[in-house]
Amino acid sequence: MTQFYSDSIFWIETGKIKPNPFQPRKEFDETRLRDLAESIRQYGVLQPIVVTRNEVQKEDGGIVVEYELISGERRLRASKLAGIPQIPAVIRSNDESNLMKLELAIIENLQREDLNCVDRAKAFQQLVSEFGFKHTQIALKMGKSREYVSNSLRILALPEHMLLAVSEGKISEGHTRPLLMLTDRKDEQETLFKEIIYKKITVRDAEIIARKIAVERARKKETVFDPEITALEEKFTESLGTRVHIEKGEKGGKITIDFFSNDDVRAILDLLSTKDKRKVNELMDKHIASLEDISKLPKITEEEAPFIDDRTSIEKKEEEESEDLYSVKNFSL
Repeated sequence: MTQFYSDSIFWIETGKIKPNPFQPRKEFDETRLRDLAESIRQYGVLQPIVVTRNEVQKEDGGIVVEYELISGERRLRASKLAGIPQIPAVIRSNDESNLMKLELAIIENLQREDLNCVDRAKAFQQLVSEFGFKHTQIALKMGKSREYVSNSLRILALPEHMLLAVSEGKISEGHTRPLLMLTDRKDEQETLFKEIIYKKITVRDAEIIARKIAVERARKKETVFDPEITALEEKFTESLGTRVHIEKGEKGGKITIDFFSNDDVRAILDLLSTKDKRKVNELMDKHIASLEDISKLPKITEEEAPFIDDRTSIEKKEEEESEDLYSVKNFSL
């Protein structure tokens, strides 16, 4: 392709531009798209999109020109939403490989401030898997630290339904840290996730719960394993249908029983005097059944966000750059 195409801006009909098949961004906020569409109606598209140009031969021997998007999908979608017939575009050489198109699309998306942490992590993962990039190489391209990239990728260790909740704004990025602390305790992780979703607990409170579980686990490793205590914990959990922890001291000890409402406390008291057994998490499931389906729950609003993710900006920055972000060794025992 000539230098003329590479450096010039053309006005292209929006209907002739095909989406980028390598688009790493999966979620497009409809409210933000409408806001962008309104801005485009008033001021136009201020930054051109990037496309490739293809000449395709038709069956009758004629030639039709097609364009494929490389970057700028939000601008293209918003322009269509605004009813704008043409959009400014820079035409790149079609000689570029599919991998190069993918890299350009990923980097363009990663430079956006509103990219959610799940899409960001998946984009980083694509750079690793498709290009063989090291974390340090991605960090250099993004102007971030290696720790930032590594910590972002760790989010993908969460189950898919938890990642979906983050993408949909049901829980905040800050909540992923306490959840990731419990990756080797799936039942505890799932219960904490449900508490975050349905009880709207803050990041700090979620970290306190995860820290307590992690510290208890670390303490048990340091003490002599007591199979009888473990068996009793499992028996209590099975009988009461909720988490039960037994902490044995030199003289006696204490039993901790989780509950979610006053009704649960009364139900536990009733169960203690009967032989009925409940399935694990039954109290939580009963609590959830009285609420709306998770897919219908509202996103965390801008007004709620400071209260839900109650870490300071300094704390958030320190955690992003922490080498041992999810390590129990950060906690005092």
